[in-house]
Amino acid sequence: MAEKEQNTDHAEDEIPPSLVGHTFIVPKKEINMVPDMGKWKRSQAYADYIGFVLALNEAVKGKKLTDDYTVSEVIHKLMALLDTLDRWIDETPPMDQPSRFGNKAFRTWYARLDKEAESLVSTVIPVHLSAAVPEVALYLKESVGNSTRIDYGTGHEAAFAAFLCCLCKIGVLKVDDQLAIVFRVFNRYLEVMRKLQKTYRMEPAGSQGVWGLDDFQFLPFIWGSAQLVDHSTLEPRHFVDEKIVNENHKDYMFLECILFITEMKTGPFAEHSNQLWNISAVPAWSKVNQGLIRMYKAECLEKFPVIQHFKFGSLLPIQPVKS
Repeated sequence: MAEKEQNTDHAEDEIPPSLVGHTFIVPKKEINMVPDMGKWKRSQAYADYIGFVLALNEAVKGKKLTDDYTVSEVIHKLMALLDTLDRWIDETPPMDQPSRFGNKAFRTWYARLDKEAESLVSTVIPVHLSAAVPEVALYLKESVGNSTRIDYGTGHEAAFAAFLCCLCKIGVLKVDDQLAIVFRVFNRYLEVMRKLQKTYRMEPAGSQGVWGLDDFQFLPFIWGSAQLVDHSTLEPRHFVDEKIVNENHKDYMFLECILFITEMKTGPFAEHSNQLWNISAVPAWSKVNQGLIRMYKAECLEKFPVIQHFKFGSLLPIQPVKS
């Protein structure tokens, strides 16, 4: 993959002015009943989260996964963290058990992350910001699925985006890192999640079955469609063409998602992925991108079953947006 190395470790040994005297807190659940959803939609957390998603959406427009971009020291450290999670899957093989889904070995893998998360995150966050580690590490722990139900869904994916958002808010990740956040870190996260889903046969959390966009993910479809905006030859109708997907998936996150779906599901595409089939009829990627952002807000961020599990701390606070 093409990249431009940046040798300077860009986390300077000084606390950003916005964090001087800041008190970090371990994030906790705040959305306990459906009426609490109003608090979420008015919160600083919601504004910052959706702002982060949209900033990355703009950054990747018209860019390929294989294009040149800056890869900072912090990005390398995040990749090493994800490589560790991947290695732990190899070290925790699935158990022999009667039920086909929800392999209990996932609980062993998860227990290791639960125990090691703070030390993993402290490899990414510099010492002068070490007070932030417990707060930021919680989002990493929340981003890999539920160890009781052995399931994974868009709420877990949102926790990983929140983890990255928090690293931006404390100044560890910079604006210069935007392409690498999506193309390197988030893409590697997807690979590890797909491996978890396959290895431990994880159930989709809150899936809408054939009527949902995808059993497990949403953000790569948003950012992946942004990559394809104004593409000279690839149109939305092409992503249901197996040959085109095979030829282009290494460049485009959206097509990588389609490839994974076709590997995991059998039967006609229009039957197992009806929503995506409908999207393939939209004439332009810009329309697909705008539609997916609206759908993400409505189907994920405004749904109580997803957001009831979201945790709020000092970096993504439940307090209303300051006007």
